[in-house]
Amino acid sequence: MTSGHPATKVAIVTGAGTGIGRASALALLQDGYSVALAGRRLEPLEGTLEQAGSAASRAIAVSTDVGDPASVRELFAKTLESFGRLDVLFNNAGASAPPVPMEDLTYEQWKSTVDANLTGVFLCTQQAILIMKNQDPLGGRIINNGSISAHVPRPNSAPYTATKHGVTGLTKSTSLDGRKYNIACSQIDIGNAATEMSAHFETGVMQPHGSVAVEPRFDVGHVAEAVVYIANLPLDTNVQFMTIMATKMPYIGRG
Repeated sequence: MTSGHPATKVAIVTGAGTGIGRASALALLQDGYSVALAGRRLEPLEGTLEQAGSAASRAIAVSTDVGDPASVRELFAKTLESFGRLDVLFNNAGASAPPVPMEDLTYEQWKSTVDANLTGVFLCTQQAILIMKNQDPLGGRIINNGSISAHVPRPNSAPYTATKHGVTGLTKSTSLDGRKYNIACSQIDIGNAATEMSAHFETGVMQPHGSVAVEPRFDVGHVAEAVVYIANLPLDTNVQFMTIMATKMPYIGRG
């Protein structure tokens, strides 16, 4: 494919092997995008490709550790080599530490969460800007997965909550610093999407007052639709922040 005027828009989705990332990558492929699927393990990424059917011909799978600068550079180089440009980056990859009291967390548990959730978003954003500011047409869009934890914590979630608050700061800085390159940056804050990660919500999850309660979830397909909607906006228009959540989850009014 020739650089500058590809037949389709090009996206990178991190954490594309499971959950929100898989659903969003499939929705972008369905909408006609060429997509680079990034994730630590190749096997889940290949599972996403299998689900894509014939659209998999417009996708590549790249084993990526978003917390490692060399691995991130390789992901973006392979995307550019395969598709010629980059229109959308969905910073979705993330990890959480064990739900233990803050004082019992190890340094390694803290650092691995920061590397995946915050440093990873920064490194991918940096590489996206380097491509988007030098392509024709100029610019592109970066979408960050914030989470309800970008606003309020769950019990025993200090590393995850701190990194997601940090993502909000990165979103704002990217929105400001990207203006001169026609780069828009959005954040989508997701509450209780039905994925493998939230399966235990249906049997019960710890609440702030110490009890365990079942929490409602919602179809992850609605998140994927929101990602495609934001991705397809013209670059002179931006959804700065979007919260999409299970209507009755304990968030509004703290209950």
